[in-house]
Amino acid sequence: MPELTTALPGAALRQIKLDANGSCNVKAIHMSWHKDRGRGYHHGNLREALINAALDLIGSKGTGGFTFAEAARHAGVSPAAPYRHYENREALLADVAAQGYAAFGVAMDKARASPAANEIDRLKAMGRAYLAFARDNPAYYSAMFESGLNFSDYPELRKAADATFNGLRAAVEAITAAMPVDHKPPAMMVALHIWAISHGVASLFGRGDGAAFNQPLSPEELLESHMLIYLDGLGARF
Repeated sequence: MPELTTALPGAALRQIKLDANGSCNVKAIHMSWHKDRGRGYHHGNLREALINAALDLIGSKGTGGFTFAEAARHAGVSPAAPYRHYENREALLADVAAQGYAAFGVAMDKARASPAANEIDRLKAMGRAYLAFARDNPAYYSAMFESGLNFSDYPELRKAADATFNGLRAAVEAITAAMPVDHKPPAMMVALHIWAISHGVASLFGRGDGAAFNQPLSPEELLESHMLIYLDGLGARF
């Protein structure tokens, strides 16, 4: 399994593991912040400590289930310490979400670059990567899609989210480019539809937090069949 070690935006040094299906698992591999007796916490990595605390709390309580002070307490720092980096709890969640999108983008790009017989197969690989990320990283996924944040207020978050979507849009453009000119749908519209289909399947049937509905098809089978039916209706040939 290939590994990529990277410093994701506003986060601890993390290790991203990608398998052949584009599955992406993100875990902290280095945390240098520590507590010295009589001196309190070193704050060189305070941001990383708070991000990891937020991920833990999101995993156990959801994006709206904890306060800024609780995040500080979970990180082992004073209630005032988080204000060195963040204006409020929402700013912390935005940093977590931006980190999630960065890792998500790595997984999607890996899937798109994988060997495939045609562009449809590449898109199917990206769909599997989408589901794998949602399943394997539920706290990040919740921060990205369930925080209720206004992306316009957080430029780094907007940038990370747009970069991920642009990768999907490029994959869709490669498919629509082969369609007849007089029947060619706008690539932006198709990409948004594919994103919505993927998100719906991931949120309803592919969650990694135990909240998924049971169904006779696997999430991967459900997403692939839905995408193929949709693309066939648009006139894509595969």
